[in-house]
Amino acid sequence: MQKRIYLCLAHMSGQEQKFIQEAFDTNWVVPLGPNVNGFEEDLKKFVESKDAAHTCSCAGDMNKEIVALSAGTAAIHLALIACGVSAGDEVICQSFTFCASANPVTYVGAQPVFVDSEEDSWNMDPELLEKAIIDRKAKTGKYPKAIIPVYLYGMPGRIDEIIAIGKKYQIPVIEDAAEGFGSRFDGQVCGTFGDYGILSFNGNKMITTSGGGAMICPSKEAKEKIMWLATQAREAYPYYQHEAIGFNYRLSNICAGIGRGQMTVIDEHLAHHKRIAKMYAEAFAEIPGITYHGNPSERYDSNYWLSTILLDENLHVRGEEEAYAEAVHGAVGGAAGVVHAGGTIHTDCEPNRNVEAMRVQLDKAGIESRPLWKPMHKQPVFKNAPAYVNGVSEAMFKRGLCLPSGPMVSDEDVAYIIRTIQENIL
Repeated sequence: MQKRIYLCLAHMSGQEQKFIQEAFDTNWVVPLGPNVNGFEEDLKKFVESKDAAHTCSCAGDMNKEIVALSAGTAAIHLALIACGVSAGDEVICQSFTFCASANPVTYVGAQPVFVDSEEDSWNMDPELLEKAIIDRKAKTGKYPKAIIPVYLYGMPGRIDEIIAIGKKYQIPVIEDAAEGFGSRFDGQVCGTFGDYGILSFNGNKMITTSGGGAMICPSKEAKEKIMWLATQAREAYPYYQHEAIGFNYRLSNICAGIGRGQMTVIDEHLAHHKRIAKMYAEAFAEIPGITYHGNPSERYDSNYWLSTILLDENLHVRGEEEAYAEAVHGAVGGAAGVVHAGGTIHTDCEPNRNVEAMRVQLDKAGIESRPLWKPMHKQPVFKNAPAYVNGVSEAMFKRGLCLPSGPMVSDEDVAYIIRTIQENIL
């Protein structure tokens, strides 16, 4: 039976069972408890760590606080509320990202405004960001209420410039570091530059709690407010008194136990992803028509959550003539949950035929791969949202492919993946 190589599959440290068993032994099986507290403290120490070889002029107070939550999406939702975003407001979002970065904006009744990427990091373009801010003020009479940059596939963006623009116009910055846990810019952990930072511990992230996330808060006061909102906003009475709308967003003590075990191997996971990235980069440097996406300069230190490549439009791949021959039914690759039947073969923005052909050939060889995120400004659900675009994210989406890079991917697997790609180039 052929082995299946997945994009990024969780790997247990062996310590998770210890923390989970303690939770059962002490009957702490609720959304609070010793594991939650311990996990938050572990995360706090990690995000506050600095690289002595770098200093960032935009670094603020590093006395951060952490709130463990049920998902990174929940963290974005609460961060928007903490920043005062409400119905009728606008929030600037990176277009090149997963939908969870933008969806919470709609939860509070606000309107996402999408900003395209720059070519080096594939993340939010600071120049285009400032143009969007100025134009929104001219069109609506007020500035957007928040900015949500993303660290796509773990790659840091030009966060120093984005923070400076946020301060210039007094707009809070919420860093979506869901894919960037452990990535650094100028030696500082991503997610700690802005007003709030977002982490994700979904089953395919750098570490997992099976499902979960966290918020990086700027102070103890901010943490207390987020914890209050995340536990149904209960007032201090001997009975249930509620004067604000709250949410059931806290992480369970069981899941936090998994997270504490995972934190014991985070450095190993980071080293593994970077070693895999180096292997890909060296191999693809010798293959014409394929470009590996690496750190743009020494200021960037990606965790390489997923390794990504671009296929030249003129590169021909086996099976191109059959690409998009029939509509997809059900989930593709590692996609989970229920998917809606598309009904059509094509959309108005899709990967090039050679990219889809390569994905299919890799799948036949037991290798999971995936197109890059389709830009949010090209998603039908956001067709009416304002967008400031330069063509970068659409071009990358049409040419890009994500390759396996998780802890379960061996050096032999990488060699097999590279060989399979070479064999399918015509």
